[in-house]
Amino acid sequence: MDITIALPAECISNIISLTTPRDACRLSVVSPVFKSAADSDSVWENFLPSDYKQIISNSVSSLITSLSKKDLYFHLCRNPIIINNGTMPESGKKCYMVGTKGLSIAWGDEPNHWILTSLPESRFPEVAELKYVWWFDVKAMIETRILSLRTNYTAYLVFKFVESKYGFARRPVDSGVYIEGSDNGVRRRLLLDPSRNMARLSQDRRDGWIEIEMGEFFNENGDDGKLVCSLFEFDSFITKRGLIIQGIENIRYAAFHIRLAAFEIRIAACEIRIAVYGPEAYCPESGLPFTISG
Repeated sequence: MDITIALPAECISNIISLTTPRDACRLSVVSPVFKSAADSDSVWENFLPSDYKQIISNSVSSLITSLSKKDLYFHLCRNPIIINNGTMPESGKKCYMVGTKGLSIAWGDEPNHWILTSLPESRFPEVAELKYVWWFDVKAMIETRILSLRTNYTAYLVFKFVESKYGFARRPVDSGVYIEGSDNGVRRRLLLDPSRNMARLSQDRRDGWIEIEMGEFFNENGDDGKLVCSLFEFDSFITKRGLIIQGIENIRYAAFHIRLAAFEIRIAACEIRIAVYGPEAYCPESGLPFTISG
């Protein structure tokens, strides 16, 4: 029996909307009917942030409002809109990057220690360049209410070095990610400029910048207060210089999933089955996996 006859297109769209953007693209090649369902606005609106209309209202282009929901999704992935230092990554969840002016930097207003400069590869008008410090202390504060709910976030320092760098090769800095007033004491030791024979925790972003993971945070209901992303080194008296900071970014890396012990949707007398065991789902006939996200 043809599933496209037995199952209304609206039902197919509803099922696909419970998967992920990647799975929707995969399912669109199954058949013309699946393509129509997978490309529908009802599917892709589910992948956009709930306040996407407010997000696109900040766009300088009027053409963005005429895009289909699928085209809008990929447009925002490739052309992030800066809204109070916020952008949207390919996950469809909201990602916020706190630029230099939004950071709290010890001695940041002292030209002998830090200066603001412009770089063409930066998404912000100004970045902070370290000229000279003994103690190192940089913080970002983000309201949890503006982050996506029931979502795990990973904080990254986005940085690079000038040629005359010094003080970060042999002395690590500490990082912490926690709610203001409820410091959990969890710290990571990060070597920003390791030598060739040492493990490298940082990664090239392929946009002219480097990123290194600072810590993680799960945003349950968005009512925790302010998320603190802290990077510091107070113990040594080693001079530090040559670091350029673009900002601190919070990137969504895993959504909250509906967890089911065992569940099956049976279609057309077991002709086609979509089975869910734990958080993963698959279609036995096609072998296509997908994830049910809440």
